[in-house]
Amino acid sequence: MREFYLDTKTLREKAQDLKAGDKVYLSGTVYTARDAAHKRMFSLLENGKPLPFNIENSVIYYAGPTPTPEGKIIGSVGPTTSGRMDKFTPKLLDMGLVATIGKGERNTEVIEAIKRNKAIYLCAIGGAGALASLSIAECEVIAFDDLGCESIKKLTFNNFPLFVGIDTKGNEIFKK
Repeated sequence: MREFYLDTKTLREKAQDLKAGDKVYLSGTVYTARDAAHKRMFSLLENGKPLPFNIENSVIYYAGPTPTPEGKIIGSVGPTTSGRMDKFTPKLLDMGLVATIGKGERNTEVIEAIKRNKAIYLCAIGGAGALASLSIAECEVIAFDDLGCESIKKLTFNNFPLFVGIDTKGNEIFKK
């Protein structure tokens, strides 16, 4: 298994070097968005309004962090099952999203959109949300605060541990 230390600012250009199964330590800006946030984002798009963040070359982490304990930056922040966002993902990838982070397999339409856009799907370890929170340096709610844990948060990752689940060519760890 190969290991890469990458930053979200250069992820687009480095993505083509990654292969399914590679370990990635990701640093930089990442946005959280789960089911309810995706529905709201698509409502904005349908009404001709801008998204709460620039989607171009962005990374979305399918997570809904738990409440932040006293003295911490964020609560437990484990991945959500990615398949629940599959109906939204191809359009976001076509709009310039470079990567999604979650757990579990993706459908054929998402895999085709990943290949078409030279994007990647990264997998976080389920059940390790408290440990994952130690790799987050900053957390700020930027949209849909009324959704609580499902609000969109802007996170700053610091060597957040991930695996390449689907690479730019559509190779998957789930098929090996």
